[in-house]
Amino acid sequence: MTRFRFFHAADIHLDSPLRGLSSLEGSAVARVRTATREALDTLVGLAIEEAVDFLIIAGDLYDGDWRDYKTGLFFAAQMGRLKKEGIPVYLLHGNHDAESQITRRLDLPDNVHVFGPRSAETFVLDELKVVLHGQSFLQRDVTDNLVPQYPPPVPGAFNIGVLHTGLGGMGGHANYAPCAIDDLTNKGYDYWALGHVHQASVLHENPHVVFPGNLQGRHAREVGAKGATLVTVEDGDIVELSMIPCDVVRWAVLSVPLADVERFGDVIDRIDDAVEAAIPTANGRLLACRIVLEGRTAIHDQLFASEDRMLAEARARALGLGDEVAWVEKVVISTQGEVDSETLAEREDAIGDLQRLLQEATMDKDLLVQIEDDIGKLVRQLPHEVRGNIDDGVLRAVVDGDFTALINEVSPYLSARLTAPEE
Repeated sequence: MTRFRFFHAADIHLDSPLRGLSSLEGSAVARVRTATREALDTLVGLAIEEAVDFLIIAGDLYDGDWRDYKTGLFFAAQMGRLKKEGIPVYLLHGNHDAESQITRRLDLPDNVHVFGPRSAETFVLDELKVVLHGQSFLQRDVTDNLVPQYPPPVPGAFNIGVLHTGLGGMGGHANYAPCAIDDLTNKGYDYWALGHVHQASVLHENPHVVFPGNLQGRHAREVGAKGATLVTVEDGDIVELSMIPCDVVRWAVLSVPLADVERFGDVIDRIDDAVEAAIPTANGRLLACRIVLEGRTAIHDQLFASEDRMLAEARARALGLGDEVAWVEKVVISTQGEVDSETLAEREDAIGDLQRLLQEATMDKDLLVQIEDDIGKLVRQLPHEVRGNIDDGVLRAVVDGDFTALINEVSPYLSARLTAPEE
């Protein structure tokens, strides 16, 4: 009986810069900064512990061009650990890797086999009767379907296709190397090791089409367990497929209802309770969380006026739960005041004037054109990755060029700032 096992990983984004941390300090922040390295270290340790026969990395090992060689040297050292144990690695370069010039010049240990970018390439593992087919990205924006260029399956072998693809733009990811599920399932391969989409999913079985997700969540849009897929094959059939967590920081978005809250101190208590309740979901890892305050509350205006203080106190409470147990990344105010905007607009004072002005602004074509002239041109100069990774509602509206939505986003904030009591 022929039996083998392999790890399928992707989207490691080694040393990916984590936005918003440059001015912050503390052991929890340091853990978040080094999380992608620690996750790779964990993966390599698990590969050795599980004695897998090989490791596949299906693109975006790196995160664009490096500042120096330290990123590549760290990866080379990790691959050296696998070489010592006789574990080969099959690496495909994705869109982020294609940006890196250093990637092409760094020598890696000879157990690392890199798929070429000019055409699909095949590696053969004779003892296991396994063949791997794949093609790296030559440049970032690969808009062609690469699957037709992959060779036909090798008879009598377990055929694995390695591909970095948006698969039609799944999960809002850029649709690089676009293809359809039918393109993959009709190819005749036994397993498709995909990369690029950061949410783990098994899209088809027999043949298996698998995204392992990214190895480590990097922000609050990448919540839950992250890791790699461990595949066991016996006599040409996949008998077990498991997602193995490798993350060292686990992200979560925690909703905190404030409908019955009337004191600022109670808000901090609610945040504290939500964080503490979520800690077990991290399974011993650092819980990095974004807090979303929701509901109609009497202190809606006060929350906006005390935003910085609230974040500081929430972080202090999280630190009080223990060293590197939890960290609060951000507090998002999505509450509503007890008095709605229509009622405010009926007031005969400055607050009513402001509310009526904001309501009329969305229909003021001259104002919208002016906003477009002042802001739109600047936003269009932002790199694609920056524009694609914005989750703030105000900035999202600006990037999308939806200036009516922009006015609707800032209106509650302006009203709250004007009506909030002074601290």
